[in-house]
Amino acid sequence: MLQRRIVLTGVGLVAPNATSYSEFRQKLVNGQSEISEIDLRYFGKAPAGVCTFPETLYRKKKENKKGTRAGCLGVYCANEALLNARLDLSSYDRSRVGVYIGLTEHGTVETENEVYNISRYDYNVDYWTHHHNPRTVLNNPAGEITMNLGITGPHYVIGAACAAGNASLIQAVQMLRLGEVEMALAGGISESVGSFGIFASFKAQGALAEAADPRAASRPFDSARNGIVISEGACIYTIEYLERALERGAPILGEIVGYGMNSDARDFVLPYGPRQAECMRLALAGAELQPDEIDLVNTHATGTRQGDIEECKAIREVFHHCPTTYVNNTKSIIGHAMGAAGVLELAGNLPSFNDHVIHPTINVDHLDPECHLDNLVLNHARTVPKVETILNNSFGMVGINSTVIVKKWLQD
Repeated sequence: MLQRRIVLTGVGLVAPNATSYSEFRQKLVNGQSEISEIDLRYFGKAPAGVCTFPETLYRKKKENKKGTRAGCLGVYCANEALLNARLDLSSYDRSRVGVYIGLTEHGTVETENEVYNISRYDYNVDYWTHHHNPRTVLNNPAGEITMNLGITGPHYVIGAACAAGNASLIQAVQMLRLGEVEMALAGGISESVGSFGIFASFKAQGALAEAADPRAASRPFDSARNGIVISEGACIYTIEYLERALERGAPILGEIVGYGMNSDARDFVLPYGPRQAECMRLALAGAELQPDEIDLVNTHATGTRQGDIEECKAIREVFHHCPTTYVNNTKSIIGHAMGAAGVLELAGNLPSFNDHVIHPTINVDHLDPECHLDNLVLNHARTVPKVETILNNSFGMVGINSTVIVKKWLQD
């Protein structure tokens, strides 16, 4: 049966170096990192990606205070996505719009804050806020978006560790193809910089980046890499049927043509290259593409020693005879935005369809020989003859892998 074609028509985002799509792209092309040093309660100082954006543009300060940081990020990005798509929701039945948000975790920040609050009152739980339960239920960020926009269709959160952003796009495509919804808002959110526990856990694992200059701390593939830079951020897309997008003259950022998800089934933390290669092959098969038809691979690589090596092995296995397939990494510039990572990284590369410029992987002074990849774009942007297909990798803890392939839309 011929499947209906699904396209991305708008994007709204917040990143540690930008509050708009155009600004984000320009800073990525320039290799401009704005990772800074923050001082966390109980933990101390660490490099991190912190977002600044107009938090009261789309809802009042009172509503933000009642809600969550994740919800605030989500509401801003959902509204920006609709604006970018030139989409008035009144053109859709709001009961037929789905909201699917990928998260690595949710509730940690709120719980840590409440425990700290009652610590000032001798741990008297009478001072525990009555807002805690609705703030910490997993569907909260997606639900806050529906309340803000009056969407009455399904909303829920996809919990897939750091593969969650890609997983949300996959969910949206599947729900559209099933006919369960007519349009979707899908993406990922990270509020991780608000949690000292997340930083402490990565440090205990020996996986938290350190550097004298925080902008140089995130250095995937570099021989001196020493871990992850934790970032907050969010990115949400409007996703529609191609024919509906064409009817309203919508801008088309790209067409989702293939995807894959699988599990390592091996370890809580350590990634496994052979399963990552399998995931990429699943996506290629679904897209009916050969490896040499992919123009750009955006890597998941986070800056951990073994993680980067395993992914590079997988990419070499799948793309070993592909002289025109280029490779880059976005986390070197913005850090690791956890549940938002995959969708932010995809957004940063979609403009390559039009300008043929591939943004660089920065902070690579000495490439680790085990991370060698043909056509890895290092330290400076590169202009190439064409970019018509992008393969986007996102992998996560407990062995969850996701790959999404997006193709440039060319009028038939």
